[in-house]
Amino acid sequence: MAAAPVPGGGGRRGVRRGEANILAQLRHGQLSGRGLTRGAQLPEALLKERDKQAKWNGIPQLLQKLYENSHPNSDFSQCQNILKEISPLLSMEAMAFVTEDRKAAQESTFPNTYTFDLFGGVDVRKFLFYRAAFHDDLIKDCLSILYNTCICTEGVTKRLAERNDFVLFLFTLMTNKKTFLQTATLIEDILGVKKEMIQLEDIPDLASLVSSFDQQQLANFCRILAVTISELDTGSDDKHTLLAKNAQQKKNLGPSRAEVNQATLLNIPGFIERLCKLATRKVSETTGTSSFLQELEEWYTWLDNALVLDALMRVANEEAEQSSTESSDESGLANTSTRTQLPQSMKIMHEIMYKLEVLYVLCVLLMGRQRNQVHKMIAEFKLIPGLNNLFDKLIWRKHSASALVLHGHNQNCDCSPDITLKIQFLRLLQSFSDHHENKYLLLNSQELNELSAISLKANIPEVDAVVNTDRSLVCDGKRGLLTRLLQVMKKEPAESSFRFWQARAVESFLRGATSYADQMFLLKRGLLEHILYCIVDSECKSRDVLQSYFDLLGELMKFNIDAFKRFNKYINTDEKFQIFLNQINSSLVDSNMLVRCITLSLDRFENQSDIKFAEVLSECRLLSYMSQMSMRMSFLFRLINIIHVQTLTQENVSCLNTSLVILMLARRKDKLPFYLRTLQEMEYAEKYPGFILNNFHSLLRFWQQHYLNKDKDSTCLENSSCISFTYWKETVSVLLNPDRTSPCAIVSYIDEAYMDIDRDFAYE
Repeated sequence: MAAAPVPGGGGRRGVRRGEANILAQLRHGQLSGRGLTRGAQLPEALLKERDKQAKWNGIPQLLQKLYENSHPNSDFSQCQNILKEISPLLSMEAMAFVTEDRKAAQESTFPNTYTFDLFGGVDVRKFLFYRAAFHDDLIKDCLSILYNTCICTEGVTKRLAERNDFVLFLFTLMTNKKTFLQTATLIEDILGVKKEMIQLEDIPDLASLVSSFDQQQLANFCRILAVTISELDTGSDDKHTLLAKNAQQKKNLGPSRAEVNQATLLNIPGFIERLCKLATRKVSETTGTSSFLQELEEWYTWLDNALVLDALMRVANEEAEQSSTESSDESGLANTSTRTQLPQSMKIMHEIMYKLEVLYVLCVLLMGRQRNQVHKMIAEFKLIPGLNNLFDKLIWRKHSASALVLHGHNQNCDCSPDITLKIQFLRLLQSFSDHHENKYLLLNSQELNELSAISLKANIPEVDAVVNTDRSLVCDGKRGLLTRLLQVMKKEPAESSFRFWQARAVESFLRGATSYADQMFLLKRGLLEHILYCIVDSECKSRDVLQSYFDLLGELMKFNIDAFKRFNKYINTDEKFQIFLNQINSSLVDSNMLVRCITLSLDRFENQSDIKFAEVLSECRLLSYMSQMSMRMSFLFRLINIIHVQTLTQENVSCLNTSLVILMLARRKDKLPFYLRTLQEMEYAEKYPGFILNNFHSLLRFWQQHYLNKDKDSTCLENSSCISFTYWKETVSVLLNPDRTSPCAIVSYIDEAYMDIDRDFAYE
């Protein structure tokens, strides 16, 4: 049956227009669900006639035969043969796609995959439901066909993701070890584009499924879990305004889907224990002696780049040849044994890739609602001592000449597995230590004794968490994990991407109620001098690294007279001190936590009667600088000026709290009216009357809305300042007093002509 001629067309042009009309009808049918939806609905003669000109390679006819034989009572062996014909046509294009580093795919570039999709090929997913009649290799063919179509043809993955029943069904295929990797890879891609996160509790018999996984499968499964337990904006929280986040929280009163999924995982018996074992497993403990090519197939699935496969083959062959050359006189079996076993460098990278996924899942769970439960479990299963034992040989190992990296990257690239593992490890340490008494598990018994000795010598009580730490769960060996981290931190090159994460991890150990013993433990290991070297001598330019160093320096020095002595000994010239001040003043958002620390420490030292405090106050350049009223007012004015309610984020809200600390300390000394009057005078000097004070009034109103319902945030404010949250609230209320006759109310210092304090916040 020939297609009707197109009016006004003739010859080949008419054929092409007729062909275009068929394709347009098919695509419209797929999108609308009406009319033509797949090639099986077209006459066979028409498909044959158009096949050569359109270069369809017989795909529409094959699909037509496939669906004619796809009813439940049909002979599925015929379907299997057809799938075997189709599969190579698509895999050839998919291989070309990944070897081109996934450049933007155009339909004309991958005609087979496009034709397959256009004529309804994606419906082969239905064959998976008949898997009882299929052999494993044909299930693999179905999965590969779907995956290859997804990566080469835009929109297919999204269409599959919309079929929630199909997505959940895919999980049931993971019970088959032979098709596990193909299934996992397809699920991961589908979940990556799915608009709404799936609920893990909807997966049929999830606990049994997870318990059936071996360690290798569990590590792969963690890649999928990462998508289901992470909030959609994870990693970019600092960029979201607090107004927008607060508004979102008001809409979503219950736990998010990610939080529900986290709880589901924690209810699976033995799940956390298995993750801890996998995270701390040594390379020599890897199970199985699978053949070289089988391992390479798994590598290909992991790294998803055909050139990586080539690189691995080359490395293996080179090492095999080298081994053969070196031992040819001794043993003729060397070449054979090396070729059937993975080289050590590949085993290490294999283990690194697994640990990456596992550490990520543990890290997310440590930051979730069930944090204390997770903490208890990973302490019990000795995650920290296990990681400590892996630190030198796997986590912070030196690169060897044969170390494997992703194609197009080098060993120092932030995208390489080695680098990513280090960053993920540091993020885990940060999450583990942050405001939690279990942080002392990062030490060994000897180091815990050192903390006790520091407290005894200073005649101060030991921290309860140190006394209560279970010694059987701490690090073993000569050094604990924290000490090892300090050692590599001091050796890190100036341009290293790790500096930020290292500083964050160590700072989290100091967070919470200030501990003199913790500070001295780190001071004795030269941490303060190292930070000052990076800030002053290397004149660090990275804003992120500088902020992490300033925050760490603040925690290290706060209320610690010995730290200020050490500071003054290192910053021993006016030139050095000026460089340090320039670094602080270049970005107050980055350095405001250090400004807060100096202000709080100065206030405490001034109230001490001991003569040694008086000596340090007079000698220390930093304390003398901050003791000048003009300097404190300058910081206060700029802190208020650089933030506004509409631009407040989790990152810069600390500027508001630092300005409040300055005013709370002034209030204690009955100097609050003087500070407010000085701010008013500075406004007029800048020729912006009312601008700063109106802005500050708005910021404080927001502060009340944001903090008064958040227990955790209020605890953090108390711990970081040693000022009761009640006094924080009282000070804000005093400043927001509407009575214009009150000497401590902001409104008393704004002329009525410039009053602008009643506007509602715009939620953006």
